[in-house]
Amino acid sequence: MSAMDRREFLWTTAAGASLLARPGGSGAGWPDESPAERDRRMAWWREARFGMFIHWGIYSTLGGVWKGEQVKLQPAEWTMQAKHVPDAEYSQIAANFNPVKFNAREWAALAKRAGMKYLVITSKHHDGFCLFDSKLTNYDIMDATPFQRDVIKELAEACAAEGIRFGVYYSQLDWHFAEKPVARATIPNFDRYLEYMKGQLEELLTGYGPFGSLFFDGDWMPQWNNVLGREIEAWCRRFQPHLVINDRLSKRPTSIQLAALLKLPYRVPVPPVGDYATPEQSIPGYLPPCDWESNMTMNTSWGYKSFDNNWKSTADLIRKLVDIASKGGNFLLNVGPTGEGVIPQPSVERLEAIGKWMQVNGEAIYGTGAGPLQNLKWGRSTQKAGNIYLHVFDWPAGELKIKGLKQNVRRAYLLADAKADLPVSQAGGATTIKLPEIAPDPISSAVVLEGR
Repeated sequence: MSAMDRREFLWTTAAGASLLARPGGSGAGWPDESPAERDRRMAWWREARFGMFIHWGIYSTLGGVWKGEQVKLQPAEWTMQAKHVPDAEYSQIAANFNPVKFNAREWAALAKRAGMKYLVITSKHHDGFCLFDSKLTNYDIMDATPFQRDVIKELAEACAAEGIRFGVYYSQLDWHFAEKPVARATIPNFDRYLEYMKGQLEELLTGYGPFGSLFFDGDWMPQWNNVLGREIEAWCRRFQPHLVINDRLSKRPTSIQLAALLKLPYRVPVPPVGDYATPEQSIPGYLPPCDWESNMTMNTSWGYKSFDNNWKSTADLIRKLVDIASKGGNFLLNVGPTGEGVIPQPSVERLEAIGKWMQVNGEAIYGTGAGPLQNLKWGRSTQKAGNIYLHVFDWPAGELKIKGLKQNVRRAYLLADAKADLPVSQAGGATTIKLPEIAPDPISSAVVLEGR
């Protein structure tokens, strides 16, 4: 029986029981957890709605430039593939990675000021370099760089101090082990590499405190499949049963992988492995059938690209956050720090502006579900605890009239001025709210409708 057959046998005949033994007793109950158990495990993630993604590694020292040539069509962290750099040559740039301006507490504090509730950083990207102190390789920040500080440890501690849930990104695809640095790379002696992967995940999950989430990536590699995804998911839950794990442990259909690559919208399926779907650089135009999270850049590249100034506006990012929440999703917004460890100022400015907006309007985002009114021309809606929140992008003259609202409205007011009631009437299937002449916020203003 081959190694693959043995894994399939374990899964199908015993529901992975030997892999699912958990220190300290039962936890998530995966894969046979009840809906109530799943809801409890997912509760913090659904409440959060907004998180920070960080793409950072030795590629950050390059700034998207290899030997004087710009990496134009691909993000900076794909420099190794974009410029066909052999691993033996690429790995030498680790000696130049010395981010002396890195301050974990400042990064976590920025996420908090932005109104973000969780943070996910690349512990290992496709190039195979590790930002943590791995005992299984010297290709990490402690052994291969002059910096010699465990970034994952410092960030985990900083997030705990700031009340931010901490998680890591981990790439199944690893060009340090692959035959060549291409997207669909084959890794020789894959079973041995799988044990290396499991060993590193054990290091992360047992050495850095509790994680909120794990974000996997690289399921397009030819050797990956759903059986392996279930095995790795079970392995991770063995150490931290309450983890929230994304869908890229599964083998997503090629059509979805291609749509993500081309930044095209697609129908989001219920993931066969993991807890939530991850539409990349796009927002579904409908209500997905599962938990989901849109991960997105502020400019074009995930990793730092020195010449990428194609920044999304603050207004665009806020309205994207609202749009995502209106469909019951989370927004994981990326920053790409420089090789020195500095988050670019345009990112800082946008995050702080979003944070100021969230101070007023966060109630209409955190813990909300998909709104009862979809496909609105003037804005979006969210709801929670008997309240409906109308996020008005295009402020009308005098009044806002909406149709199709089934809830009886007891009171209406602005989140920006909760003490002042807005006149509201309901007749003939329409709800009419009289509004002030000027919007409280030109980007998005929240009107609260309290149910009777």
